Amino acid sequence: MSNRLFQGVVHQMKDAIDRTIGVMDENSTIIACSELGWIGETHDLGITMGSSTDTFVRGQYTYKPFGSPQHPEYTLFVEGTDPQAAKYAAILSIALSNIKYYYDEKYDRSNFIKNIILDNILPGDIYIKARELRFNSDVSRTVLLVRITSRNDVSVFDIIQNLFPDKNKDFVINISETDIVIVKETKPNIDTKDLENLARSIVDTLSSEFYTHAVVGIGTTVDNLKDLARSFKEAQVALEVGKVFDTEKHIVSYDNLGIARLIYQLPTTLCETFLREVFKRGSIDSLDQETLFTIQRFFENNLNVSETSRKLFVHRNTLVYRLEKIKKITGLDLREFDHAIVFKIALMVKKYLKANPVKY
Repeated sequence: MSNRLFQGVVHQMKDAIDRTIGVMDENSTIIACSELGWIGETHDLGITMGSSTDTFVRGQYTYKPFGSPQHPEYTLFVEGTDPQAAKYAAILSIALSNIKYYYDEKYDRSNFIKNIILDNILPGDIYIKARELRFNSDVSRTVLLVRITSRNDVSVFDIIQNLFPDKNKDFVINISETDIVIVKETKPNIDTKDLENLARSIVDTLSSEFYTHAVVGIGTTVDNLKDLARSFKEAQVALEVGKVFDTEKHIVSYDNLGIARLIYQLPTTLCETFLREVFKRGSIDSLDQETLFTIQRFFENNLNVSETSRKLFVHRNTLVYRLEKIKKITGLDLREFDHAIVFKIALMVKKYLKANPVKY
C-alpha cells in the first residue's frame, strides 16, 4: 500500500521538480519513481540501508533515508548532487513520511484487530477491511489477555511488544491501564499446554526481570477474524472464573475451566436455591476450617480414604470419623461418588456466590 501512496506523490511532483525522483525500500529496490520503467530495479549503494537518516550522495544522485527514526525503512533519491537536490530530498522525505503516518493511522492493522475484538466493527465490514489491508483472514489465531496485578515503573506494553517482534503475524494491543491483549497466530491444532507455556514465559519474564506481576487468560483458537471477539471474551471469562475458583493460578485457559465455567454462567438465584436444597439437613457454614481442609484433600486424592489419611498424617479411623461427621451434618456421604460430586459442586457454588464476579 505504501508503494501506491509514494507513487501517487512522485507522479504529482515530477512536473514541479524537473528531475528524476524515486523511493527505494530496505532492500534497495525502487518501489516508486518518476521514471516508471525503473520500478522494480535494485540499486546497490554499497551501504547498509536503514542505519541512518543522514542525507548522502552516490554517483549522480542525492539520497535521504526516511521512516521511523530508529530504523528508516525507505530511502528517497533525487537526481543531482547540488544543494538544491538536497533540499528537494529533505522536503520530499518529510512529505512522504507524514503521508504514510496518517495513512497508517487510518488503516493500521493493530487498530483493525482492536476494533474486531472490541466489537467496534460490523461483521460484514471485517472482510472488506481485511482485503484492503491485505490481511490474511484464514489462519488460526488465539487471544491471550495479560492483566497486570502489580507493576514497577516500566512500560509493560513495550516489554510485551518486544517479546512478539513479528508484527505481521502477532498483534499486541493496549486495552486499558491493566489489560494488554496479544492476538497470536498459531497452528490450527495447537495444544493448550503450548499456549499455557507461552503465557507462563510472559508472566515469568515480567516477574523475574521487571518485578511486575500479571495473570494471563487464554481464549480458544479460532480460524477466522470475526471470531476473535469471542476468543477475547473467553479470555476475559477465564480470568474472572480463575479469580473465583483458582486464585493461586497465574495462567487460566478457557478450555480447562471445566465445571467452573458452567457455574459462572448460572443465575445467582438458581445457585442459592441449589445450596438450600443440598444442605437442607444442615448448613455448610457449620463446618470448621479443619473439616473443609480434610474435604479438599479427600477430593484431591480421588476419594481414597487410605491415601488421604496418609497425606494428612492421621489414622484411617480418624478420617472415617470425620467423614461420618460430615455425613451427619450435611446428609452427604463423601465416600459415595454421586454424593461427592454434589458436595464438590455445592462448595464451588458457595465460593462463586461469595465472590460475586463481574460477568462479560
